This record gives sequence, C-alpha cells and structure tokens, in this order.
Amino acid sequence: MKIGFLITARLKSSRLKLKLLKPLNNKTVIEHVIKRAKTIQKCDEVVLCTSQLSQDSPLVKKALKNDISYYTGSEEDVLQRLLKATELFKLDYFIGITADNPLFSTYHANLLVDLILSNPDVDFAYTSGMPIGLNVYVIKAKALKTVCAYKEEKDTEIWGYLINRPEIFNITELPVNEQYIIKGIDRLTLDYQEDYELFKRIFGAFDKDEVIDILDAYEFLDANKELKELNNHKEQLDISKEAKIRISKFFEMNKERILAIKEEIYKA
Repeated sequence: MKIGFLITARLKSSRLKLKLLKPLNNKTVIEHVIKRAKTIQKCDEVVLCTSQLSQDSPLVKKALKNDISYYTGSEEDVLQRLLKATELFKLDYFIGITADNPLFSTYHANLLVDLILSNPDVDFAYTSGMPIGLNVYVIKAKALKTVCAYKEEKDTEIWGYLINRPEIFNITELPVNEQYIIKGIDRLTLDYQEDYELFKRIFGAFDKDEVIDILDAYEFLDANKELKELNNHKEQLDISKEAKIRISKFFEMNKERILAIKEEIYKA
C-alpha cells in the first residue's frame, strides 16, 4: 500500500492576499505546513497540489525548496486535481489538508494512517470536534476516482458533501479525545487578517523550527485568553444551503448508478 500526503494550495485568496507566503516566525505559512506534513510517519510521498496558473508558481518554488514533490492541475476542481496527483504518484490512499491550516493535527494524521493500514476497507476517514483547521482526513484513491466519475459539481473547493456519503462509501469517524477539544475557539485556519494575527502570536511563542504540538498551542491560548477573541467573530466559509440540497437530491436520485460506478472502479 502506498500512502501520500497531499497539500492543496492556491494563491487566489482575495480576503487575505498571498496568505500562504506570509511569514510566521521566519518561515512562510506554506513552509510550516510542509514541515508539519513531513513528520507524518509511513507516508511515502508529500505532494503540493496547486494550479497550472502562473500566479501559483511561487508555491511550486516553495515545494522544490523544501524537497517535496508537486502537481499542477485544475484551477477550480480540487477533487480532479487531487485525483490526478494520486494517479501520477500511484497512491492507494492519501492524507489531505489545505495549506490554510498550519496547525493541523499531526497526532491524528498518524492515527489515520494506522487506521487504514489496519483496515484497508475504509474509503474515507476523518476527525471532527477540534477547531476548524486542525481536523484531518484520509481518502482511498479509488473512492476519489468514484467521486470524480459521478460528480456534477465543477467548483469543488468545498467538497466534503460529495464524499462523506455513508450510503455509498465505508466511512469512519476517528474519535477525538477530550484533551484535543479547546473551549472558546472554533477556528484555527487562515482566511482573514484576524486569523493571521492569531497565528503570528501562536507561532511567535515557539522556536521557529519547532513543529508545534497542538496541545502546547492550546496551553498557550489558555494562558493568553484574550487571544481567543481575535478571530471568534469570523464565520467559516461553506457551500450554500441550495447547493447542499441539490447535492442531496442528486444522491437520492442516482444512488444505484453511483454504486454501479463504484463497483466497476473497485474491481479494476
């Protein structure tokens, strides 16, 4: 079994321009994400997945500088980009995160790797309950190929509703222990200037080369409770209610066809 770690990244954000190239304690955001990904055990490949647009070429340079692989593909269809990367690097599974999340849980990423190594029937496994930006997921490459074969959505930046379908896939939610739940903060992801200010304070409290344990980050935040107010008024982006209804109706109407597609792909 070959397992990869795929980092989806673009420089198109209008809310916080070039956010992945912003410094956090002498390293850029994307470099912290890469360094973190490289600590995950039993992963055969770390790959930066970005677009073919020239505006994203600085990210490719960061990948090369930090000795990881890269793939450039679709601008808007994140799932298609991830699928092509799994095919290029011949991955059976991949852990995935977006580069907006420089504090994603390495502890739970390692647990997800162990989970699929012990249970290769799992199609999609994930964590929840931690602040947005810390949770991680793992996907079977054949499950992703199935999704891309049946989906009608073209812009898949927010794609969880397309694969977290227990009526189609073998889904597992990895339990998160109470110690990994922090009160008073819902988001540790980078979308707004307020998020960046919070990350600057957190990363500035640790050595620039340290891969910060999220429990240590929690301890710092609990000791500096005023920091929790920096971004707690910001809402996380999500797809529209109309899109959620449309996707649910699509699965209701096409379940048998989707299961047939899955069967064909899985037996190949």
